[in-house]
Amino acid sequence: MKQLRNLLLVLIVATMMVFTSCVTVQEQATPEIQLQTLETNVAIIDKYGNLTLEMSEHLLLGDGYEVGDIVAITVGDFTYESPIGTAYSDVDKGNYVVRLNKGAVILAITYGNLAKTSGAVENAPVTIALSEKGGYRQEFELRHLVRTEVRSDYASDAVFANFRMISFGSIAEGMLYRSANPILGDERAPFVAKLAELVGIKTVINLADDKESLYVNLDDAPYYKALVEEGSVITLNMGVTFTDDDFIIRLREGLTFMADHKGPYLVHCNEGKDRAGFVSALLSAIMGATVDEVVEDYMISYENYYGVEKGTERYELISKIIINLFSDINDGEKVTDKSIRKVAESYLLNQVKLSPTQLDAIRNNLSGKKIQVSGQITFTF
Repeated sequence: MKQLRNLLLVLIVATMMVFTSCVTVQEQATPEIQLQTLETNVAIIDKYGNLTLEMSEHLLLGDGYEVGDIVAITVGDFTYESPIGTAYSDVDKGNYVVRLNKGAVILAITYGNLAKTSGAVENAPVTIALSEKGGYRQEFELRHLVRTEVRSDYASDAVFANFRMISFGSIAEGMLYRSANPILGDERAPFVAKLAELVGIKTVINLADDKESLYVNLDDAPYYKALVEEGSVITLNMGVTFTDDDFIIRLREGLTFMADHKGPYLVHCNEGKDRAGFVSALLSAIMGATVDEVVEDYMISYENYYGVEKGTERYELISKIIINLFSDINDGEKVTDKSIRKVAESYLLNQVKLSPTQLDAIRNNLSGKKIQVSGQITFTF
C-alpha cells in the first residue's frame, strides 16, 4: 500500500511538472503585441485647443491600432499617454483622449485645451506608439455613448432637441430654458428653433457661435433671426476649459447681458450639454437648487441623447462631471445643499467678477420678482 501511495505521488508531481511546463511554453509562445510607431503632423488646431492630425483614422486602424488601446503620444517636445476612443466622454474631465471622429484623428483633453497644455502649433511633429494593447477596452465599453440624428428615434421633439425648462429654487415658471443650438444647421436645429418660438424666448445666451457662424444658418430660424436683429442675442464663442481666463471673461459678458435683458431666457451651446450644462447649473445654484437637482438636470442631456438610465454605473460615472466642476470652483472641496449656493455666488462675484448689483439683477430677472425703479414698482419681465 505504501509503495502504491508513493507511485501515485510520483505520478501527481510529474503531471504537475508537465502542466507547468506546457503553460510556460504556451506563455513564451505568445509574443507581446508590437505595432509600428506612426509619425504625422498637426493639421488643424480648433478653437477648443484640440489637435486634428494629418493622419487619417483609416491609416491608424490599418496599422493595427484599435479603440481601447493605450498609446504614447509625442507632440513636439510634449509626451503623454492616452486611450483611443470616439468621444470626449470616453474619459474623465481633464484626461487625454485620442478621438476617432468621421475619419479624423483628434488629440484632445476633455474639458481642457491640449494646444495650450502641450504648446502645440500647426505642423508640429506627432508620434503615436502602442503602450498597452486593449488596456482601456473595458473602461471604453462602460463609457461609450451612441446616439442617432433621427427624430423618430426619440420620444418627443423636446427630447430630440434637448430642450427643457429649468425651474429650480426661486426660478419662475417659464423663465429659463436650455437646449441644443437652434441655428447649427443639423437635424435638431429646426426643432429647437420651433420650441424657442413656442415658449416665447426673449433673450438668448448663445455660448457656441461667434459673429460669423451666427449668420450661416440664421435664415432657417426666422424667430431667432428676429431676436438677433433686435439685439436680444449675445454670441460668446466659448471654449470648454471652464477654468481658463478666456472662458471666464466670456461668461461675464453673457451674464452681464442677462442682467440687462428681460426673460424668458434660452441658454444654449451646440448640444446643450456641457457649456450650457455648466451655466445652467450655476444659475440654478444661485436660485436655491439642491445638489441633486443640479445633477439631475445635467444628466437629462445624457438621458435625452444617449438613453443613459439613472441608477446605472454609467449614470453615476458621468454625473461626477458636474459634481467635480463645482468642486473645482470650491478649491477642491465637495459641495453640499448648504454650500452650493454660496459656492456659485462666490465664483460669480470673485472669479467671474460680476458686481453684486448684476448678480441681484439676474436673480430678480429669473424669479420675476418686483423691483423698485425710480420710485415706481416694475416687473422684471
